Amino acid sequence: MNTPPPHACSFCGAVQGADTPLIAGIDGHICEACVALAHQVVTSWGRTRALTGPLKAPPKPKEIKDHLDRYVIGQETAKECLAVALYNHYKRLAAEANHPRRVLDDPDRVEIDKSNILMLGPSGTGKTLLASTLARIVGVPFVIADATTLTQAGYVGEDVESILARLLDAAGGKRELAEWGIVYIDEIDKLARVGESSHGTRDVSGEGVQQALLKLVEGTQVKISPKGRKEGSEIPVIDTRNILFMVGGAFAGLERVLRRRLEPGPSSIGFHTEPKAKSDAQGAGGIYAETQPDDLRHFGLIPEFIGRFPVVVALHDLDEAALVRILTEPRNALVRQFQQLFLFEGVALEFEPEALTAIARKAIARGTGARGLRSVLEGLLQRPMFELPSMSGVTGCLVDEAAVSGEGAIRWQGTQDADQADPDGSLALADGG
Repeated sequence: MNTPPPHACSFCGAVQGADTPLIAGIDGHICEACVALAHQVVTSWGRTRALTGPLKAPPKPKEIKDHLDRYVIGQETAKECLAVALYNHYKRLAAEANHPRRVLDDPDRVEIDKSNILMLGPSGTGKTLLASTLARIVGVPFVIADATTLTQAGYVGEDVESILARLLDAAGGKRELAEWGIVYIDEIDKLARVGESSHGTRDVSGEGVQQALLKLVEGTQVKISPKGRKEGSEIPVIDTRNILFMVGGAFAGLERVLRRRLEPGPSSIGFHTEPKAKSDAQGAGGIYAETQPDDLRHFGLIPEFIGRFPVVVALHDLDEAALVRILTEPRNALVRQFQQLFLFEGVALEFEPEALTAIARKAIARGTGARGLRSVLEGLLQRPMFELPSMSGVTGCLVDEAAVSGEGAIRWQGTQDADQADPDGSLALADGG
């Protein structure tokens, strides 16, 4: 009796055996490896349809930086790094869509690993603004999360998996699309390890969260919590291997760690000891650019977490000239915002160049970076905005250096009716500064 020849896979030609079972069809057979490959191909089709525009014509790094320049002043190194990271992310997506992962024994198989980014710098230097501006130009799901709301699993608060749940919502519930997204976690420095407190309580919002983020950032299969989902519905599982993670924080106190390393104490003591000069990096406000992984470890981040962010971007303090540019140049510049508020009342708001410089100088004195500009303007224009809706015959408002310093008053420019009420043609508020 003749034994029928063994069946073979109609796709790869693998012969049926004890270790290679085949699924029989009407006119052919298919092996397990080809089924898995076909699943990846079909999945990539769904992603490609959702990302047709970005994948066909991804923005070049210079184009991404040009877009960031419209909203963010300065920080050229950070913008270039983010532009390259986003462009490489698009290239990884295009490679995944056009050439899905092959079998492990394929000699031509090359997988490109992602490079997660850690941004650090003083408060008010533009970290969150860079992330939110980047979200406007990406064609993939983008989520900005706050590390201060995260706690270790099993405690009151949000688990790290809640970040992926938000990413899934940003993707419209499409798991395949969410797996190609970008996540930015702000205030990551608040997770610095503090150790056991005097009361013996655990650091459930510090080192525990860092450990929970390890596998999430590197790449793993995560089951999304079924909160708010119907009973019996399928629990989605998200693969974080292709999700780009960016984290940022002010890292207040890191400069002390850097100074101890960059400026060791003098080797002698006494009246004749010469003081050690400060480094150029500190004088230029760029001490954060000298950050090494060991400095982050001394600050309180665990080594395993630091190693998963190979790209470290340092943002420097903004000087007076940069703050003046922030006031006037971006599309949503603060001066333009307040001018629009005054235009709603039919009044043109103008600032003299010296006044802008004085505002920037005040913001630097407050030590809050670009965020201090709005507080200075709010305090400066609070009384004018209080009086303006009740005034009539006013067409303009002029702010000079004396008004900013408090030595003078903000001047109103009025129509003929206003001139009759005020013969010198200038309505001044006594405490406009």
